[in-house]
This record gives sequence, structure tokens and C-alpha cells, in this order.
Amino acid sequence: MRKFSTSVLAAAAALMVSGSALAADDLSPALKTAMQRDLGLSDTQLSQYLKLESVAATQAQTLQSKLGRNFAGTWLERKSDGSFALVAASTAIDNTAAKAVPGVETRRVRNSLAALDSAKGQLDSQLARNGKAPKGVYSWAVDLPSNTVVIGVAPGAEDAGVDFAARSGLDASTVRFETMKDRPQRRIAVQGGRGMLRDPGDGYLYACSVGFTVTKGSTPGYATAGHCGTVGEIVYQEVGQWNVGVRVGTFAASTMPSGTNSGPDRGWVKVDTTHTLSPSVYGYGNGDVTVRGSTEAAVGAALCRSGRTSGWHCGAIRSKNVTVSYVDDNNNPDGTVTGLTRTTACAEGGDSGGSFITSAGQAQGVLSGGSGSCQGSQGNNGGGNSYYTPINSILSTYGLTLRTSP
Repeated sequence: MRKFSTSVLAAAAALMVSGSALAADDLSPALKTAMQRDLGLSDTQLSQYLKLESVAATQAQTLQSKLGRNFAGTWLERKSDGSFALVAASTAIDNTAAKAVPGVETRRVRNSLAALDSAKGQLDSQLARNGKAPKGVYSWAVDLPSNTVVIGVAPGAEDAGVDFAARSGLDASTVRFETMKDRPQRRIAVQGGRGMLRDPGDGYLYACSVGFTVTKGSTPGYATAGHCGTVGEIVYQEVGQWNVGVRVGTFAASTMPSGTNSGPDRGWVKVDTTHTLSPSVYGYGNGDVTVRGSTEAAVGAALCRSGRTSGWHCGAIRSKNVTVSYVDDNNNPDGTVTGLTRTTACAEGGDSGGSFITSAGQAQGVLSGGSGSCQGSQGNNGGGNSYYTPINSILSTYGLTLRTSP
């Protein structure tokens, strides 16, 4: 796993899934407990929170269609009184079209989503021209609630961020800078937990977590992070702490940029036919969660993460299509990963590759990296931020089919 840190948005989260709204009693015990703990929700708030999910699922596309080129995004937001709202932003002076959609709060903003996506693309193009991210520039992404492109920088590296934005030709009014306490890092742990182990022959064992079980035709496997292994490398079951169990399979594909390179962080393991695939996510003593699909959740949506080191932790989606420039312990470039989704869920070393899933069982992605830790009275109090590679991009890239259950 890799890491970076920022403050948690006042907007907490809500759920976006297809179908009817869930009741709190319909949640698996693992998800309900973790969501209430990490998101600070009472039983009443959680119930209200879940009722908004069907509205978010159906109205987001309607709003985009109605607002057209003025559309500036939708997100789910927790209000100061504890209630939840679906927010639609538009550049139009007259937002009658958006106001006509039931249950939606409208806001007028300066930049359309298309303009913000284009601005973020200018930074990606600057990265391609320069070959690497400037030292101290950690990430960049469209942030819907602030209607800006947010560039994450190290303490004292604000000038580097300004120069990076200026060289890309960005309009200064579209940019906001966030100072990140912790640098993004790979987080393949050498201690603790359960999951999968690999031995590359360098005298160390490396641990990661299983993402989601998949098939490629009749071939069984599971999706995980690319930095968890290289093609052909053998993966073993972890029994207890750092005890190698039975052979699970081998990496069939793996992509992870190193040094000053950029690209996605994704891979999948071909599982030996002697094993059985389960369409579920391990619940760490609170009951497993069944995988029912991979409908993509909205910005602001709640989700939970499962991993070998820290178990279950929950948070909200902050932004999508995030580019993160990781650095190692010596502050050297350690790969720039594109196409990530940023969340407020915490994670620890060895959780890499693990599952992000909604309460309705919709698979979201596999952990790439993060910042802070899961220590504290609540998981996010330790500075939890995490980044995942969307599962649908892994499925489409490798021609995989997600294992699901009704």
C-alpha cells in the first residue's frame, strides 16, 4: 500500500447503488459496525443515510442529462445538522432544471465538470512531457465540492506545486493546493495479519491482501494491486503471522510504474484449480459480505475496506481519476499511479490489494496506497486516507468476470 494525508471533508458519505434502498437491518454485521464506528453514525442517522441511496443512484444521471454542458457534478453530503443531501452543481444562472428533480440541493459554481476534467488533463499532459512529477507534488484530482482541481503537495513544496500548475497552462482560478502531512508510499508490509504472501527470492516475505475473486473464461483467479507481485511470481496462503501455507497460484498479469514512470496499479492472480473461489469479502469475525456486483458509487458515497493488517474500516469517496505520485522512505520517486479513487478510509501496510465494497455488496476497487494509519479511537482519527484502483478497470483491462452471488 502507499500513502498520503489530508483533512477529511465535512461531507461524510452516502451510498450509491442500483436498486431499492437498503435498511440498516439489511446490512451485514461487519459493514454496519464499521460504518457506524468510522463515520460516526447513530442508528437513526444510518437509516436515513441508507434511504438516500436510491435517490442518488437514479437522479445523478438525470441531472447530468438535464444540465448538459452546465453540469458540474453531483455528490452526497452530510449537513451540519446530521442530515444528508444529494447536491447538484451547475454553471447555469437559472437552475430550474435541476431544482425540478426531487430531493436535490442545487449550487451554482464557476467551472463545469468538463472544464475541470480538462484542467486535470493538462496536469496529466505535463507529467507525460516531463516524465515525472515534481519533487514534493503528491497528487492531483478534480474535487467536486470545491469546484476546483486540487494539487496535493508536501509541506514546504507549495512553490513546486505552483510551478507545476503554471507549466501546464492551468487557469489559476481552477486550482487549489492542499498540504499533505505524509508522503505517499508503497505499503507492502513485512509484518502482521493475514492475506497472501510472496517470496521473490531476496530473503524477505512480502504480504498483500486479496481483492475480489474473478474468472477469465474457465480460469479462476482474484484481482489485486499490481505492486503486490510480478508476472509468474508464486503466491501462498498466509497462515497466522508470516507462516507460509499452501500455494494459491501465480501472478498472471501485473502493472505498476516504478521510479519516475507513470501508469496504473493493477494485477490479477491465476488461482490453482484445486482451490474454490468465494464471491465474498472476509468480515474479520463479523460475518462475510457477499459480492453482488460492481456498480460504481458516487463521490461522497460510503464504502468499507477489508485487508489483512487492519481488518474492516470505512470512509467516503473523496474524488475519482486521481493521479498520485508515490515516494519511498528516502523521499525518492516511487511511481506515479493514474486512475485512482481517493477515500477517507484508513489502511495499513499489507492491506494493499484488499477490497473496497459498499453496504449493498457492490465491489468498488482494490487498495493501491494511502496515508496516516488506522490508530485512534476511530479509524480515521489516525489520518486515514486511501486510494484504490477501480475494479471495473481491472475487469475490462484483463477480460475478467467478477464472481458474484444473488
